Amino acid sequence: MAVVVGVVNSVKALWEGRIRQRKEEQKEQEELRKRRKERLCVQVWEDRVTLARLKEKLSTEDGRLILRIEQEEWRTLPACLVQLNQVQEWQIHRTGLQKIPHFISRFQNLLVLDLSRNGVTEIAEQIGMLTNLRELLLSYNRIQKVPEQLGCCQSLQRLELAMNRDLEQLPDQLRNLKNLQHLDLSMNHFTVLPDCVVGLPALEWLDMGGNQLEQLPQDIQRMEKLHTLWLQRNHLETLPENICRMTNLETLVVSGNRLKDIPAVMEDMSNLRFVNFRDNPLTLDVKFERGMKTEKEEVDEEEEEEEQEMFGLEFMMFYIQECKRKPPPPAQLIV
Repeated sequence: MAVVVGVVNSVKALWEGRIRQRKEEQKEQEELRKRRKERLCVQVWEDRVTLARLKEKLSTEDGRLILRIEQEEWRTLPACLVQLNQVQEWQIHRTGLQKIPHFISRFQNLLVLDLSRNGVTEIAEQIGMLTNLRELLLSYNRIQKVPEQLGCCQSLQRLELAMNRDLEQLPDQLRNLKNLQHLDLSMNHFTVLPDCVVGLPALEWLDMGGNQLEQLPQDIQRMEKLHTLWLQRNHLETLPENICRMTNLETLVVSGNRLKDIPAVMEDMSNLRFVNFRDNPLTLDVKFERGMKTEKEEVDEEEEEEEQEMFGLEFMMFYIQECKRKPPPPAQLIV
């Protein structure tokens, strides 16, 4: 009998222990659900407050809905922002923003994405889903890599990536940007002009100033529609002969390079309106003086323009003629 009682007590104790454990687990689960519900309520409340703040940043200009945030700390953009996906233009500057959010793909009405002067280090691959995007402005950030998906933004007309420190190459897929007209890659670390840039069929304006270019591609004439080319402050020692075949080129700035000569074929570039060869170690030391100034030219602003022109188009033509007139210096004998 004692044995039976002992067994019953053991079974009873076991079940009581299991019941207590089950009750404790249920209590923990209930507390966990309660905490989740509280956090959800807090999150909903915070989202409402954040969304209200964001709505205050909205304005309408020329019929376009714009989100404008200036000099406020927004290192990340909240997910609740997708509730404003009808916005057509982002103007977010000096906020410390570090990433373009993945939910950017939800903004199918976006025409302009201007995140210049932030701390952006990463461009989300979802950027390629913005098929209506016309302008992407990301200058003065910390971008090191451009995703190949950007080449899917078929409507893109303007791309600015100036002053991104370590940016030194672009994905070849960017040649698919058939409508890109304006490209700013200045003040980066490019050592060559990317082939995908040379292959852009609609490109009209290009700034590669402040890089480390040592030479230009020999087939540079492929940029048929280019009318403005900025190449100042690079390491160029020569210009390719085919530059004369860029029949639409009107502005060429090559100041602050290592050019030793000006290709003679450039005198046939009848469309050129402005050039600048200042601060280059040109081989031939020519004395170029412009005609007498009129009274109107005595104004300070016009004097500055004239000083710039001292190494401009007239100088270029004069230099080429002098090179033709003067024989090259005799070669030095090596003893």
